[in-house]
Amino acid sequence: QLQLVESGGGLVQPGGSLRLSCAASGFTLDDYAIGWFRQAPGKEREGVSCISASDGVTDYADSVKGRFTISRDNAKNTVYLQMNSLNPEDTAVYYCAALRALFSFCLLSWDYNYWGQGAQVTVSS
Repeated sequence: QLQLVESGGGLVQPGGSLRLSCAASGFTLDDYAIGWFRQAPGKEREGVSCISASDGVTDYADSVKGRFTISRDNAKNTVYLQMNSLNPEDTAVYYCAALRALFSFCLLSWDYNYWGQGAQVTVSS
C-alpha cells in the first residue's frame, strides 16, 4: 500500500524552527516529485514548496522563500521541510504529496495524487 506519513509538527514560539519529515512506504520516492502544502483554518490549501525527482530542483511559495528549505534523502525514502523564522501566519496543517514525474523541475500546481495525513504546526507565544 502506497503511503506518506508526515511527522515533526508541534507547537513553537514565533521565530522558532521545526523540521517536518515525509516518509514514504510501499514505493520509492526516487521517481516522484514531492510537494509540501498547508491549510490554515478557514483558508484554502496553499502550496509551500516542492522538489523535483531529478536533480532535486526546488521551488517555494513567496511567503516562505528564505525561511523554509525542502530536501530529500532518497536512501531514507524521506523528504524534509526545514522551517525557520516561523511566525503565527505559518500555523496550519502541513501535508506532503507525491506525483510520479521524472522532470528536473517541479510545480506546486501539479495534480499530486498521493497525500499524507497531515501534521499540525502551531506558531504561538
